[in-house]
Amino acid sequence: MRTKISILFATVCFTTIVTAQTVTNVVARQVGNTVEVSYDLDKQADVSLLLSRDGGANYAATPKSLSGDAGNGVTPGRKKIVWNLLQDGSEWNIERARFKVVAERNNKMTFTANGVSFTMILVEGGTFTMGATSEQGLDAESDEKPAHSVTLSDYYIGQTEVTQALWRTVMGSNPAYFQKGDKYPVEKVSWDECQQFVQKLNSLLSSQLGGKRFALPTEAQWEYAARGGKKSNGYKYSGSNTLGNVAWYDSNSASITHPVATKSPNELGIYDMSGNVWEWCQDWYGSYSSASQTNPIGASSGSDRVRRGGSWGNDAGICRVSNRDDYAPAYRYSNLGLRLVCY
Repeated sequence: MRTKISILFATVCFTTIVTAQTVTNVVARQVGNTVEVSYDLDKQADVSLLLSRDGGANYAATPKSLSGDAGNGVTPGRKKIVWNLLQDGSEWNIERARFKVVAERNNKMTFTANGVSFTMILVEGGTFTMGATSEQGLDAESDEKPAHSVTLSDYYIGQTEVTQALWRTVMGSNPAYFQKGDKYPVEKVSWDECQQFVQKLNSLLSSQLGGKRFALPTEAQWEYAARGGKKSNGYKYSGSNTLGNVAWYDSNSASITHPVATKSPNELGIYDMSGNVWEWCQDWYGSYSSASQTNPIGASSGSDRVRRGGSWGNDAGICRVSNRDDYAPAYRYSNLGLRLVCY
């Protein structure tokens, strides 16, 4: 038996987690035994459909039998959610049914490569002071100066360093010196090899990326995320002024790497940006300028690439969020790995 549901109107609501995602032009209609709710979305978001049984006073009901453009990471454009009313077995008071499309900024994206999943964390763009800020104290070195203003656009960064499991599934081999398990960070990888890894990962996950791409972080992206982005508490290390809470370094590592995400995260929920393994950045290593910059990409040329974060073999002064180091692109060692960005 066909069930008829009359839709008097559809209401629209959007909420804000970081930056408002706007839902417009919502249209709901019955098609057979389903309800189709179409809408326009201006930015990628997590989208849900809420239902009211009492004319919009309360939106407590969430349908189970949905298909189409609902869930995590819905891309911008004209979208449609389909609700199978009969499959849900819902009984409705026709006159009082209302719909609400809710879009929230997705602050995480999870990707899966050949069964290996990894998560990227949203870093909302903003302006910060890069380099030798006051909390770095006398540990700040000359190449961290002058401190300068940097403005960045939104991007996503790896919740953890790239693991041995992810590297192996993309590249077909595991170069790590410390081969103790899938959740350990990959290391002993050169900057050149990281470029090959990124290229292969982008190809492998093109259908999941929705027009985005993976890359190594710029030095500015790395430091902003390590500092906690807009949630920064001004710590000396990534997530704390007490390094042992957030990092594996020379005083607690026993001179080996450790599984990712076994210390506390920083303000954005990102792990191991201080310690465990150094992380390659995209930039050529060069001197800082006092001028304000927007989305800087580092020196235009050079002989060495930037690495950041310190490692299991370094002291506390090296694991600071503003500390810089550099090596030739072909260099590899058991304390040097990588972290991805996506934008």
